[in-house]
Amino acid sequence: MTFYVYILQCTNGSYYTGYTKDIEKRMQQHQKGKGARYTKAHQPQRVAYSELFNTRSAAMKREREIKKLSHQQKTILIIEHDKINK
Repeated sequence: MTFYVYILQCTNGSYYTGYTKDIEKRMQQHQKGKGARYTKAHQPQRVAYSELFNTRSAAMKREREIKKLSHQQKTILIIEHDKINK
């Protein structure tokens, strides 16, 4: 089974980081205000970043690492990821 770690960019410019098995379904939940308390108050705009993992534990570990990053570091991560995937 595969798991995603993702960063959502919210309409106020903030980021939300999480993990899931189904990124599209999870984004829909966030947009409906049912995904997380944070995204209920800060409307998600887009999936700005995602990584794929083979295990839940690996995804959760990476999620914790990303959550420790500053806003600026997350922005750099997103920009670098976009450059690689173009």
